[in-house]
Parts: sequence; structure tokens; C-alpha cells
Amino acid sequence: MGKAAEAASYLYEQFNQKGIFTSEFFLNDEKFLGGASGSPSENRNDPFMQTNHQAREMANERLKADPKDKLGLLVLTMTDGMEADYDALIVKKQMAALGLTKQADAEALKLLAVDPNAEDAYMALGAANYIIGCLPGYKRAFLWFGGVHGDRERGMDQLQRTAEHGHYLKPFAKAWLALACEREHQNDRARQLLVELQTEFPANPLFAHELELLDHRHNSGH
Repeated sequence: MGKAAEAASYLYEQFNQKGIFTSEFFLNDEKFLGGASGSPSENRNDPFMQTNHQAREMANERLKADPKDKLGLLVLTMTDGMEADYDALIVKKQMAALGLTKQADAEALKLLAVDPNAEDAYMALGAANYIIGCLPGYKRAFLWFGGVHGDRERGMDQLQRTAEHGHYLKPFAKAWLALACEREHQNDRARQLLVELQTEFPANPLFAHELELLDHRHNSGH
């Protein structure tokens, strides 16, 4: 779990640098569905990949001893989910991201079968459902034939479960859900989540800034 957390710190720092967790990114379809600025080689994040790989290997070792090991399944769900986000949003390898998304979904479902209270698992499921649900219809149809389904509303419900009951990924789910709510014009819900994040993390300027932008757009009618 420590290695998974270290990998997350490398990835989320890059997300922060690239403005991934901002309304400017989430509300712009070209950016949200096209990935971060910069070429794949410029965006390459070796520390994330190396640490994420180490966490995955350690989880697989636990699962060799016990295929129903809760922590091993959780770490696999997290590492595959994070690498799917990295592939989709940072290095723009959409097909690789979809393969990892399917893996993370399968691992999350295994974890939930073992431990129905493992609410962190819904982060991977919710993010995948929401992103795929936002794709144009012809792309969703193509993915459907490949066994990848997306549902925006279901994705938001799953993100809500982690935002309410998650342990490790609760703040991440709240941030993601707040921006998804803005995309869906659910501004009151988005504002509530941003206020909670600002209260919990007063030293992070991002949430205060996003609150200001949300209020400005609301007041100006956009």
C-alpha cells in the first residue's frame, strides 16, 4: 500500500502540473477526451511507472499466497486504475488505457465480492464508467463490441460511494465527482463537494480557486 501511495503521489503531482483536476480541463471536451498538453515523450513519468510496477508486483505476490487477499486486490485495482488514467490522460494511449480499465474493473469486482464494504474499489469503476460514458456515441459503440461499457450516471453514483465511504481514495473521488458534477451542470452538488475539500485541505489553493470559478460562472450565467 505504501508503494501504491508513492506511485499516486508521482501521478497526481503530474496531474496537478498539467491542470487535470481543474474545470478548465474537465469542461473542455477536446482536453478531457484528448488528454493533457504535451507529447507522450514529454509527458513520460518514469518514477510513477517504476513505483506503480513495484506496487503491482508486491500485490501479485500476496495474491499468489491467497487469491482473495483484500489488500492485494485493492492495490491491483488502484495500480491498474492509475495506469489507465496515466495512459488515457498523460501519454494518450487510449487502447492501452481501455485494456487496463477492464482489468481494474474486474479486480474491483473481485474485491467487492470478497469485501462488499471496500468502497475504495468504486473509484476505478466510477471513473471508467464516467469517462467512457462521455465519449461520442460512435466511439462508445465501438468499445461496446470490445466488451467495454460506459454509463455516466452510474459512474457518478459509484464515485459518490467512494466520496462518502472510501478510506484511501475519498478525497480523490470527491475532487473527480465535483468536476463531473460541473460537466453535468449540477452546480449546487459540485459546490458542496468543493467546500468540503477546501475545509479539509485549506492549504491547497486549487479548491478555493475552483470555488471562485464556479461562483463566477454561475453568476455570469455560464
